[in-house]
Amino acid sequence: MSVRQPIVTVMGHVDHGKTTILDSIRGSYVAAGESGGITQGIGATEVPVDRVVKLCEKILKGSTFTIPGLLFIDTPGHHAFVSMRARGSALSDLAVVVIDIREGVMPQTVESLRLLRRYRTPFVIAANKVDLIEGWRSRSFEPFVLLMNEQREDALQKLDDAIYKIVGDLSELGFSSDRYDRIKDFTKNIAIVPLSAKTKDGIPDLLLVLTGLAQRYLEQRLDTEDGPAEGTIIEVKEEKGFGVTADTIIYAGTLSVGDTVAIGARNGMLTTRVRGIFKARPLRETKDPKERFKPFDSVSAAAGVKLLLHSTEGVTAGSPIYAYRKDSSEVEDKISRENEVNVSFDESGILVKTDALGSLEALLLEAKDRGIEIESGYVGPVSRRDIVDRESKQEVLERAVLAFNVPLLPEAEEALAKTDVKVISGDVIYTLLDNFARWKEKKSEEDIERKRKDVVFPCKMLLMPNHVFRLSKPAIVGVRVLAGRVMQGTKLISSDGREAGRLKSIRAGEQARAVAAAGDEVAMAIDGPTVGRQISEGDVLYSDIPESDISKLKPADINFDEGQVLEEFLKIKRKSDPFWGK
Repeated sequence: MSVRQPIVTVMGHVDHGKTTILDSIRGSYVAAGESGGITQGIGATEVPVDRVVKLCEKILKGSTFTIPGLLFIDTPGHHAFVSMRARGSALSDLAVVVIDIREGVMPQTVESLRLLRRYRTPFVIAANKVDLIEGWRSRSFEPFVLLMNEQREDALQKLDDAIYKIVGDLSELGFSSDRYDRIKDFTKNIAIVPLSAKTKDGIPDLLLVLTGLAQRYLEQRLDTEDGPAEGTIIEVKEEKGFGVTADTIIYAGTLSVGDTVAIGARNGMLTTRVRGIFKARPLRETKDPKERFKPFDSVSAAAGVKLLLHSTEGVTAGSPIYAYRKDSSEVEDKISRENEVNVSFDESGILVKTDALGSLEALLLEAKDRGIEIESGYVGPVSRRDIVDRESKQEVLERAVLAFNVPLLPEAEEALAKTDVKVISGDVIYTLLDNFARWKEKKSEEDIERKRKDVVFPCKMLLMPNHVFRLSKPAIVGVRVLAGRVMQGTKLISSDGREAGRLKSIRAGEQARAVAAAGDEVAMAIDGPTVGRQISEGDVLYSDIPESDISKLKPADINFDEGQVLEEFLKIKRKSDPFWGK
């Protein structure tokens, strides 16, 4: 049994320096060649242990390493983390959460931290851009713990202030943390490593902490036996000079050219053969289009490789891949289990479409935590069928599709233009659900307003003493609305159930109003009654809700006070007819 290198995912908020940190480690400059310096694809970088030792030699203090190195996965933000699964859980052994030391914890940082907690993945905070602290003195690849001795007191104080701000933010999210050199027990505290991806300050400290955590706490997880390969596909794409390739992380066993592999696909399982295996040179990355890849006859875990397969039909990010020699039944069972969503759906709710099974599962779990009902969820782009399905829902709030990192097909866009279905797209679960919550709130308000025009809602009002402006034809009186809302044209009844006329008009001062709501004091013209006979000063009146409207009033449509008024109204009506409104 040998020890494999740990798989490390780099996560964090956009533009906080994820790719630049890896650039500093590997000595390449992929970020400089990408749009805006932001990661555009998914790649894997192998860092041999010799490189770690060389960078950390000033602070090693005689330490030795048994792991062969570190395998970094560089993602666009964090969504690949939820896409990549190994036996139904997160693929990563460790994670680095990059935080801009000036900006602190941001929305995508929170998302990353929630995902790491859910999958119980150990992580380190890389507090990046320390070189931008006023008065900070940088030195390329100098360990942070040594560089501190060269700083002025005011710069160190500014650093401490920034670190403690991050510590406070993490504490609010339920994490205990501190600067890494102050931590005695790494199982109880999250390590914060101050560094600069640009000037390379503190890069040795980050590598040392990751390597130390892997060796001390992940020994059993990193043990690997010889046998058929097990892995996860992180991206399928057209590669110039190769055709369609599958960037893959092999996390167990050995994969060889010519092996038969089973891959989880949209329609179940795909069986195909490996035509070629390619790896980038050491300290390079599998997604760098300028890099020439080196062919290999076989590779062993853990490794990031580019595969040429006879077929990739139906294969997506997050698809499990297993090599097998003779009997395929065992891998069929594994893929079947991994293709199961370990979250139950609700009887009603919205539709979710995602780029991978792992992200579907993560989104469903987060939605459940927020009380959002999901009726169904699938991997793949939003189709015309999805739009038609949502359009058929009677409940307006169920006519929504959450699209996580997937496009709308052209025919879906055409269908969408003719409906009131809402498609909410994004590649950050946290933000996607926030946007849905805002849409739902707005739609709920619109729906209630529409119902208030079509349905008579509960309302209770007081005819104020000494505010009679006209006795009849119509009676004009001053009214205080005690609860609910009332529209002109609504029939009214008294507290003993007698008819009290129809509300003809509402005025507030010189201004005509269509509606009066709780707390309003307005003048109302009421057709039918005469003040002093059918109605009197000090009377309490109610909106007279038609029996057919009672079934249309749902608890979600009325507030607490309106609910109380509805109960009072029903008691009045049921004095003469015990079954009224039932």
